[in-house]
Amino acid sequence: MAKRKSPGGTPATVALGAAGIAYEVRAYEHDPRAASYGLEAAEALGVDPARVFKTLLASLDGRLVVGIVPVSGQLDLKALARALGGSKAVMAEVAAAERATGYVAGGISPIGQKRAHPTVLDASALEHGTILVSGGRRGFDLELAPHDLVAVTGAVTATIGR
Repeated sequence: MAKRKSPGGTPATVALGAAGIAYEVRAYEHDPRAASYGLEAAEALGVDPARVFKTLLASLDGRLVVGIVPVSGQLDLKALARALGGSKAVMAEVAAAERATGYVAGGISPIGQKRAHPTVLDASALEHGTILVSGGRRGFDLELAPHDLVAVTGAVTATIGR
C-alpha cells in the first residue's frame, strides 16, 4: 500500500504522512440521505462491513474518549469504560465531538484530531490485514493496517463492539 497525496488533504492524511504511515485513499460519492454513513461506505467501496470502522466519541467520567468499532455493530459503553479504567461512559453530544475533533459528524476520523483523546480500537480490527476509517470528511475513507492506526492514535485494543 502506498502513501497517496490527494487533493484536498485532511488533518488525517497530513498526520499519516508526517508519521510515515502507508495508507490508501478510498473515496466515494456520499449520499446525504444515507441512513448509516459507515454502511454506505462499505457498500459504495465494495468492502465487508466488518473491515469498515466508525469513530465515536463518548464522555468517560467527564473527559472525551474515542471508541473505534465496526460499522456493522455498536459501541459497548461499559466495555469502553473498562478498557480505559473509567467507571461510566455516555455518548458525547455531536456538537462537543465536532468541536473536540475538528471534524463533522459522519466524517470524524480517529486520526489528526484537534486534541489527542484516549482511544480504544475494537480488537476485531486485528483480524484484518487492513481496515477503513474515515479520512476526515463524509465520502473520504482511509485504508491502513490496524497496527498503524494503533501507532498513530496511541490507541489500546479491547473488545468494545457488540
